[in-house]
Amino acid sequence: MLDQSRAASRGVDGGTDADGSRRGQGQEQEKEVQRAARERAQEEGRGATGPAHDLRDREAKTERKRELVTSHSGKNGGERGGAGVKQAGAALFGSAKEQKVAVTEKSRAIEQAIQQIEKQFGKGSIMKLGANAGEKIDAISTGSLAVDMALGVGGFPRGRVIEIFGPEASGKTTLALHAVASAQRTGGTAAFIDAEHALDAAWARTCGVSTDDLLISQPDNGQQALEIADTLVRSGAVDIVVIDSVAALVPREEIEGEMGDSFMGLQARLMSQALRKLTGTISKTKTTVIFINQLREKIGVLFGNPETTSGGRALKFYASVRIDIRPIEPIKQGDVVIGRRVKVKVVKNKVAPPFRIAEIEILAAEGISREGGLLDMGITTGVLDKSGAWINYGKTRIGQGRENAKQFLREHPDVAAEIDAKVRDGSLTAGAESPNGEEA
Repeated sequence: MLDQSRAASRGVDGGTDADGSRRGQGQEQEKEVQRAARERAQEEGRGATGPAHDLRDREAKTERKRELVTSHSGKNGGERGGAGVKQAGAALFGSAKEQKVAVTEKSRAIEQAIQQIEKQFGKGSIMKLGANAGEKIDAISTGSLAVDMALGVGGFPRGRVIEIFGPEASGKTTLALHAVASAQRTGGTAAFIDAEHALDAAWARTCGVSTDDLLISQPDNGQQALEIADTLVRSGAVDIVVIDSVAALVPREEIEGEMGDSFMGLQARLMSQALRKLTGTISKTKTTVIFINQLREKIGVLFGNPETTSGGRALKFYASVRIDIRPIEPIKQGDVVIGRRVKVKVVKNKVAPPFRIAEIEILAAEGISREGGLLDMGITTGVLDKSGAWINYGKTRIGQGRENAKQFLREHPDVAAEIDAKVRDGSLTAGAESPNGEEA
């Protein structure tokens, strides 16, 4: 009787074990069926071969390996240690050799994409930023050593949009004309779009501009002015284009209308459209385009600066460099005013640190004083030494007093050129300072 009971008990236990084994095998078979179905679906959806499809294959394999790792962890829950981690990592990510192959395939896919883009859009349409990291930014000198140093790259950068703004008679056009003269001295071609119809040829010659070689246009309306600028830039033969001024770019609709008609936002839309078209061409042709702008005041501003520039906000965004010019004080010889001292502040700069300040002298007889800028920057950078009233260059005494020192530099252009080169070499690497000691 006891033997029969034990046999029955063994039979029940054996049946239970068999049922558990069959259920485990059924679950494994179900997983295999699901996995095979997923693989068939992926094979049917693939349809072609290539780097992108290879990437999907790798993703599917990674998913299968993750399931294997999960299953492995469940079966061997008691195993711990470095060997288990390495096995799981190898199952999930593959061996070091497999990972290297995956990286190589990804790099090959990127190279193929770059080749296709360059074939469709031209060489240089896409590149790695580090390939041009050490490339020097070409610039056109402003005619003032102090302003060149404040800009950080030795002048107005080529292939960029520049905005010069400030109050009336502050020297905006004068600074632009000196940049034109600098471009002409290096063999470049310059164009001046005089939307204000107020360019003084005699003053341009005083600033060093060769008026015989200067291209000038006095357009009838804003659309015509910007179309002329676009044509000149697209030619690729012009080094610098000056548009004087944005406020005078009157839309055609406003000119054809009557006095008192309201044209809200018309000029801002015109500038926004023009700059969208111009910026790409300006960059490709390495043309420097200078927009001279006027100041206006916003109505109802109780706190903060009410000043703003005309022509909307587009120019503020598209300009790589924005310069604010403000007069400081008149320069007198006795009781006669012979010029004025001007503060130049770089309020925006995409090619060097912004907010640098320079001070320049604008004289009625010569425009921006080159010798005055040499003295200021030479003393600031330590190239020149000031001992009392005397200014010395090494062991050479340049002169007693500012005016005598300036006269010495005029009479000795070789010494002036040597001082200029030393100041530029030191300032462009260490950072310029303004003549008043503030960081430039």
